[in-house]
Amino acid sequence: QLQLVESGGGLVLPGGSLTLSCSVSGFTSDYAIGWFRQAPGKEREGVSCLSNTDGRTYYEDSVKGRFTTSRDNAKDIVYLQMNSLKPEDTAVYYCAATKRNIATMNRNLYDYWGQGTQVTVSS
Repeated sequence: QLQLVESGGGLVLPGGSLTLSCSVSGFTSDYAIGWFRQAPGKEREGVSCLSNTDGRTYYEDSVKGRFTTSRDNAKDIVYLQMNSLKPEDTAVYYCAATKRNIATMNRNLYDYWGQGTQVTVSS
């Protein structure tokens, strides 16, 4: 059973940066890894997808150019580097994984989830 643990959340000023980590036990390139977020009163939405079909990373439009997903294969960690943060980025951030061959941020296609980490962007 794959286990995912997020860390790195916190309080940051608007315009600031934060890097989230997702430690994935048993991680291999067979898995697609997604980052998602859920703000209070809103549905969980996709932020990025590290695809297991083409190796590319896909981003939701509102974070393109500001967020970057990367992977450290030696440590089995996937990162979400977040720059130029805005108050509307405030949410609980989750990483998720699936062995399905996907290149999408459709949350219904991900089978394994972490517990989430809170990110608050506020002055």
